[in-house]
Amino acid sequence: MRPAVPSAPSPELLPHVERISRRSRAGALARGPRFGRVAFVPSREADWLRQAEADLALARHAMQGKHFEWACFAAQQAAEKAAKAAHERLGREAWGHSVTELLDALRANAPEVDAALLDRARALDKLYIATRYPNGLPTGAPADYYTRAEAERALADAEAILAACRRIISR
Repeated sequence: MRPAVPSAPSPELLPHVERISRRSRAGALARGPRFGRVAFVPSREADWLRQAEADLALARHAMQGKHFEWACFAAQQAAEKAAKAAHERLGREAWGHSVTELLDALRANAPEVDAALLDRARALDKLYIATRYPNGLPTGAPADYYTRAEAERALADAEAILAACRRIISR
């Protein structure tokens, strides 16, 4: 019979616990990779959200430099990481790169995720591969295809998704 899993790390584990973000003092207990040990795993939503914000800043910078394909890709990355931050906040693991799937999985617990937000996510998902690889397009390089208008739309979509995810996290 297995012993009950404690609700907090034992005092002898505390020195080994990673720095826990200011916003999330909770965290989760998880099985260690060897011998069924139990380790304290801090919540990382603040880290995911901080990286989402950094990716959004990169998207804006790429726009200024007229690297519209990179602005589009960085916007997609910002939205993906913000969605993963929201999953972390709700105590879930999130895998994959589809912003649509990540947000759709939040719908039951997040009224912020509506049909319009999912449409924005779908638009961003289309930017994940083709913005980076020439073989994602019929001919030419991604730099030849993406326009300021597309990059502006991608930024607006990512900003809307980050705003929704921030609301989920702040609850």
